[in-house]
Amino acid sequence: MKYSIVIYCILQWCAIAFCNAQGKTHHFLLGYSLLLGDTNVTSTKARFLIDSNSIITVPESRKMPFDGEQATMSDENGNLIIATNGCWIADSTGDLMLNGDGLNPSNITSQWCDNTSGLPLIHGSCILPMPDSANKYYLFHQTFDTLVNSTYYVSVFFYYTIMDLTLNNGKGAVIPNEKNKVIITDSLSGGIAACKHANGRDWWVIVLKDSTDIIYNILLTPNGIDTIFSQHLGVPPGYVNIWQPQFSPDGKKFAYAFTYPIPNPWPWYADVRLLDFDRCTGMFSNPYVIDNTDTYPGGGIQFSSNSKYLYCATQQHLHQIDVATQTKTLVATNDTFYSPYFPFQTDFWAMYRAANGKIYISSGSSVIDMHVINELDSAGLACDVQLHSLHLPCFQFRANVYHPNYYLGCDTSLGCPCLSSTSLTENGQHDFRFRVYPNPVVNNFVNIGYILPQNKSGILKLYDVNGKQLYTQGLPPWSNEQSIKLPKLTNGIYNLRIESGGYFMSRNLVVMGEK
Repeated sequence: MKYSIVIYCILQWCAIAFCNAQGKTHHFLLGYSLLLGDTNVTSTKARFLIDSNSIITVPESRKMPFDGEQATMSDENGNLIIATNGCWIADSTGDLMLNGDGLNPSNITSQWCDNTSGLPLIHGSCILPMPDSANKYYLFHQTFDTLVNSTYYVSVFFYYTIMDLTLNNGKGAVIPNEKNKVIITDSLSGGIAACKHANGRDWWVIVLKDSTDIIYNILLTPNGIDTIFSQHLGVPPGYVNIWQPQFSPDGKKFAYAFTYPIPNPWPWYADVRLLDFDRCTGMFSNPYVIDNTDTYPGGGIQFSSNSKYLYCATQQHLHQIDVATQTKTLVATNDTFYSPYFPFQTDFWAMYRAANGKIYISSGSSVIDMHVINELDSAGLACDVQLHSLHLPCFQFRANVYHPNYYLGCDTSLGCPCLSSTSLTENGQHDFRFRVYPNPVVNNFVNIGYILPQNKSGILKLYDVNGKQLYTQGLPPWSNEQSIKLPKLTNGIYNLRIESGGYFMSRNLVVMGEK
C-alpha cells in the first residue's frame, strides 16, 4: 500500500477576516448511513477540509450521520472539537461527548434520530464560544415539535446546552444540568442565526415566531443569557417554510427566505426578506420583501463574502440580489442532471459560504455532486456558477452546516465600546510559525519548520483522532528545521503538535491511501 500525506497549514489571514478565517470553520461533514452498497460511491461518509485557499474532500468512517442540520466547531488550527446533527453531540474523537445524547426531546426527534441520519432542520443548531471563556461553548438548538392544521410543523421550545472542553480528560462534556435548557416557549419557525455584538465580545442569537413578523433576539454575554426581547419586523407573516435565516458577513444586514404553496401544492409563492441590523442595539429596520415565486419550492440563501450580494434559490433557479438596490439577476437554471442516476437530481437547495471564498449548494435529494459559485463577489453571470461540479465520494442529502462569522470585530461607530476578551489563543504569547511541507508528502516523510521560544527545547507529537499518541520526537534549542519519517499510518486525519516553553501549536495531517 502506498500512502500520500496531505498537510493543511494555517499560513495567512486576510484583512477581511470572514474571507480567509479558517480555524473555527474548517470542517463540513457529509454523508449518512444509507445506500451503503451503491457502486457509485467509495464511502458512506466524508468531510470537507476548508482553508482560505482550498477545499479538500476526505472519505472517512464516522459515527455521526447527517441530513440537513449540522453545526461544527474547530479550534484555531482547524482541529474539529465539537459536532452535532441535532440528535447528539460528538467530541473531538468523533464519539459521543459525555452527557451529549438526547438533544431536542420530541416525537419528531425520535423519528429522525435513528442512527441513519440527523434532524432535517437546516440552521437548527448553532455553536458559539462563551464570551470571555477559552473552554466553554453554547449550543443553541431546536427541533420540530407540533403539527399545525395538519399542514406544517413548528418548534415549541428553543434550547441551549453548555459544553466544557476541560472535562472528561480534555475531550469535553456537556455540563450536568445545562442540557436542553429552555430559553423560549412559543410557536417558532425553524432556523437559528447569530451575529457578533458591536462590542466584539458578546453575541446576538435570533429565532423567528411562526405566522407573525415577530423575531426573538437573545444576548449572550460572559454571564450567560443576559437579555431576551422581541420585535416586529414590519414584513408579512412568515410560516410553513422559513429558510436559512442569517446575517451578512459584515453584520449590517439580515435576511431569510419564505416559501408557501399557492394553490396547494404548486406553484409556490416565495420571497426573500432583507433588513438592516444594528449590532449595538440588536434592532432590525428598513425591511424589503423581494419576490422569488417559482414553479417549485426552495429557498436557500447566502450572502457574498463582501456582503454586497445575496444569493437566493428555488429548486429550479438561482438568483443574485444586489443588496444596495434589491435588484435580482438570474445566474443559473437547473439542468436536470441526475447524480448518479434517476431519481436523484441536482437541484438547488441550501447554500454554504466557505472560508475559501466560494459557495457550495446542496440538492433536495440524495446526490453525489454539489454546485459551486466560484466568484461570489462578482456581479451577475460573472459570479461563475458551476453546476454539479464538485464530486463527492458519498451520498449527501440536503447537506448544510451553519457557521456564523466568528471573526467579526468590534464597531465603535455604532455607539458601543469595544470590550476585550480574556480568551486565550492556542499558541498563547509565542508564534511558532509552524509549517509542514511539501504538500503532498510521499512515503510518510515530512519536513517541519518552526521557531522555538528563546533558549527552549521542544517536542513534536503525532496523535490520531482518538487522542492516542503515535509518535514523539525531541526538538533541540535553536533548531528550526527537521526531516522526519513518520510511522506507517492508515487512512484518516491526524494531528501534529509542537510544544515548548508552556505553549503549543498544531497542524492537521490527512492520510489518504493509494494502491
